[in-house]
Amino acid sequence: MRQNENDRPGGEFAASARRPINTRLNRLKNRRKLWLDVHLWLGLTLGFLLAIYGLTGSILVFHAEIDEWLNPKLLTVEPPERTAAYRPLAEIFAAGRSAMPNNANHTFATYPRNDEAAFRLSYSVPSGIDANKSWQVYVDPYTSEVIGKRLMVSSGRWLPHTFIGFVFRLHYDLLLPEDISPVIVGLSSALLIISVLTGLIVWWPLTGKWRNALTIKRRASGERLNYDLHKTSGFYTALIMLPVLFSGIYMVLPHNVVPVLELFSPVTYRYWFKSVPVDGLEPIAMDRAIAIADERYPNGRPHWIYGAPGAEDTYTVCKDDVDRPGSWIQRVCVVIDRYSGRVLDVDDPAIGTAGEVFTHWQWPLHSGQAFGITGRILVFLTGLACPLLFVTGVIRWLQKRRGANSKTRSPDGV
Repeated sequence: MRQNENDRPGGEFAASARRPINTRLNRLKNRRKLWLDVHLWLGLTLGFLLAIYGLTGSILVFHAEIDEWLNPKLLTVEPPERTAAYRPLAEIFAAGRSAMPNNANHTFATYPRNDEAAFRLSYSVPSGIDANKSWQVYVDPYTSEVIGKRLMVSSGRWLPHTFIGFVFRLHYDLLLPEDISPVIVGLSSALLIISVLTGLIVWWPLTGKWRNALTIKRRASGERLNYDLHKTSGFYTALIMLPVLFSGIYMVLPHNVVPVLELFSPVTYRYWFKSVPVDGLEPIAMDRAIAIADERYPNGRPHWIYGAPGAEDTYTVCKDDVDRPGSWIQRVCVVIDRYSGRVLDVDDPAIGTAGEVFTHWQWPLHSGQAFGITGRILVFLTGLACPLLFVTGVIRWLQKRRGANSKTRSPDGV
């Protein structure tokens, strides 16, 4: 005769000890079911946007290299010799200006990223009432000769004229009007952060089977393989995806994020600074603004130079590889009054407040540049995982839906 486990010595105590454990496990499973529903519906409604953000973001991690590969004759130059020096910046900017009409506004400049890259000079050209065309002019920095130019964006045309321009717009504003795109992109990114976090909750192995949670089962069925691909790719990319999504919110909605950060630490935002017009005083040239930034930070190299086409706009010179103690990030940006040449603000993580250092990290984290080529590759791979997560998530939902329907239709399921 089989003995009841409660009749065994200590059996009643063991059974009573298991009951709280089973009760707690059931409670956790019920709670996880709630988070699974949240994760499911966020994934189904926003997963396609995640796939777009991820795929376009992966391309943009290496956008300069891809653009040069697609347009080598326009964007690359051949250095005359290893020790060749650039022509003076004033001469390079004058060459770019000569390729544009007199009413063109110099809005941006991109310093060559290496010895084989051309100088990129961006201009806005009025083309009618409330209409503009954006052009880029490419100059050989060793000879100051114009290599060529191309039309980038036209007002009234929803598609940019270049492949990389199209990818940028799709990534940052989903090709939507600029008055609504920041809210949609920012809100969807915030909800996707919740989706990632609920995915981690659902992934967490309640029974302690960590190996199953962290690996893909070998020789598994197609259904199990799809499930394992979804859970493992989601887990291994979450550490990268969360800061990338948040930094995306910061970049499209800074006016909403900065006031929240200021509750914890003072923050200055360089786009809020304005130049003060002075009667009879002509604006300084862009090359002078770069020289002022070089005086503040003699080492490193310029990268992005924001022009000052408007009366109250400021010059902003961003430099990379500024090696100095006190900060992992070697990127600084100097904001300069376009009339007096006075430095209005400095984005320098080595001297900023905690809130300012936090904001300085957002772009390097978003692009992966904070950790060099390793960081860029990690962001690139995380972006590629986004469409995989969407596709495997939809397949998983369809599989479970078909299973539930078949069970309902079967006689035993009634």
